Amino acid sequence: MPIRSNVRKEVIEICRECLKEPSPLMMILSAVQKKFGYIPIEIQEIISDETGIPVAEIYGVVTFYSFFSLEPKGKYVIGVCLGTACYVKNSQQVIDKFSTLLGIKAGQTTPDGLFTIEAVRCIGACALAPAMSINGKVYPKVTPDQVGKIIDEYRKLEQEAA
Repeated sequence: MPIRSNVRKEVIEICRECLKEPSPLMMILSAVQKKFGYIPIEIQEIISDETGIPVAEIYGVVTFYSFFSLEPKGKYVIGVCLGTACYVKNSQQVIDKFSTLLGIKAGQTTPDGLFTIEAVRCIGACALAPAMSINGKVYPKVTPDQVGKIIDEYRKLEQEAA
């Protein structure tokens, strides 16, 4: 996919601003992720050209850290905790229910661009297990029976906004 010239210019500008920092790659990737929502290989190639860092190294960092993404995420990112406390309280069943109702697997985004499901390792809400979050809003003690209602809540928000 070719990168539009205005996007190329913005990425180059981000690179040049961050190159004076002690850890420029993380700064660049964070800024690009924040600005565009993801870091596709085409943008990684621009970063490589500007910094001299090999694309393989950039790709390794992007794929290692879960807060970076190679693909655009949905408007609502559903993070279901699969950490130990949540997992033993059936969080896998919660993520499975989201997958069934939305027709996607963890790591995927619905065709309408509304929802992305992510399996996360811990959201720091162990006392609320099983816990999940949507765009940072934490849902405590979630059961598979609640999943449909949660999805409907966000679909209703979209209808009201339209």
